[in-house]
Amino acid sequence: MDSRFRKMQRIMFYVLFLNLAVAFAKLAYGMLTNVLSMQSDGYHSLFDGVSNIIGLVGIQIASKPPDKEHPYGHRKFETIASIFIAVLLGIVAFEIVHSAFERFGNGSSPEVTIFSFAVMIATMAVNFAVTTYERKNGEKLNSDVLIADAAHTKSDIYVSLSVILGLAVIKAGYPLVDPIISILVAIVILHAGIQIIFSSVSILCDESRIDPDDICSNIDDIEGIMGCHNIRTRGSQGNIFVDLHIQVDPEMSTYKSHKLAHIVQYRLKERFEGVEEVLVHIEPSEEQ
Repeated sequence: MDSRFRKMQRIMFYVLFLNLAVAFAKLAYGMLTNVLSMQSDGYHSLFDGVSNIIGLVGIQIASKPPDKEHPYGHRKFETIASIFIAVLLGIVAFEIVHSAFERFGNGSSPEVTIFSFAVMIATMAVNFAVTTYERKNGEKLNSDVLIADAAHTKSDIYVSLSVILGLAVIKAGYPLVDPIISILVAIVILHAGIQIIFSSVSILCDESRIDPDDICSNIDDIEGIMGCHNIRTRGSQGNIFVDLHIQVDPEMSTYKSHKLAHIVQYRLKERFEGVEEVLVHIEPSEEQ
């Protein structure tokens, strides 16, 4: 496992520990006081921990070097792990809505104390620190799974804010707000999952990553290139594959055209961050 994946794995372990601590704090006090919205937020945080475990598995598989069956490497397993995280978010949202409608039916009243607010504010502060730490490192390491998990954890902050507002309203004598807040929590969770799925699917479906015109404009001043076309890009952030056709003088020797291809590869890797590999196809120009 190279240094990038080791760093990702270490970050994910830190985040896992903090997410579990936050989840148990919310769940324990939410169950003690019968506050459904706090319990829902606790389950959300608990599934943050589950998603961290999925992320760790994805990182472990993605860290494997290319082999005969996977000549382009295993980085897409990291993206697949992100989709599993999104699916878990959908399951959590469904369970929260189900619990909220049950609360509408039985009409039980939650108990809100000063300590309820203290627990939510403290855990929200931890979530903010975790999100900032994980997102910055995800961008630095060009990691889909860390960025997806940071987006997942970020939703906890908004959820916690809504729960705190809900606690204040419940304290004021409106217990019906509790299941309503829970449904709003579920909507936020579901939205985060949908965003992750759209981002991951674009990678798995080989959506273009770099504008072809930008690629042409960055190599058209290289001596010997008479044109470029059939430009395709794919991959994930930090792991982009490029292939293109360049036209050269039909009389150019094999040695010179091969050297020109290496210059193009170097130029594109230098100009575009995250380009892993460039495949250059040489063809004779039709211009005389």
